[in-house]
Amino acid sequence: MDPKKSNILKKIWQFIWEDNSVWSWIVNIIIAFVIIKFLVYPGLGLLLDTHYPIVAVISSSMDHDLSNGEVCGKYPVNYNGKLADFWRVCGDWYTEQDITFEQFQEFPLKNGFKKGDLIVLKGKNPKIINIGDIIVFQAVDPRIKPEPIIHRIVETTQNNDQYTFQTKGDHNKDQIDDFIVKETRIGTERLLGKAWFRIPYLGYVKILFVDFINLFRR
Repeated sequence: MDPKKSNILKKIWQFIWEDNSVWSWIVNIIIAFVIIKFLVYPGLGLLLDTHYPIVAVISSSMDHDLSNGEVCGKYPVNYNGKLADFWRVCGDWYTEQDITFEQFQEFPLKNGFKKGDLIVLKGKNPKIINIGDIIVFQAVDPRIKPEPIIHRIVETTQNNDQYTFQTKGDHNKDQIDDFIVKETRIGTERLLGKAWFRIPYLGYVKILFVDFINLFRR
């Protein structure tokens, strides 16, 4: 190899991996972003049979703990956030949907999850999605609300080969039935994936990175 080219490559290597300057850190962040977005992310999507294999939780709509002193639109006292306590406060809504406490106890991620958690998704085959499962879906118009929604299935409907789902955020008082989210009628065309497992707090890495990038767009 040409000595000049070899020297340039050596300097680039040292700048990326050995330099502790701010610019080196910025370049490292960009490289990590490119690797994750164009190599790791598509690879996981292929492996897990979904184009959306990982989602960071950006709201408290599935949090069973008190948020601003409130859960399910109520302000309970002596609330500890455990499943039985959650059901004491929020269970009436599910009972009206013919979902019992015994059923809820068997649901995936029955204790909900928090803002900043990372949820790994797997395939979105509607035939294997049941009441109690947690799905990620798009808003009616992603241009208005590009962030995906992650809520729990409370009703499924099948008409021949057509599936329709209804969801609700565990923390929320009721379903969101506005023209943007419309979670009372979710078709398979809006379905992005089914929650597989949760990684606590790791989603803050994505949230903080997106916030960092958005600073330069303002």
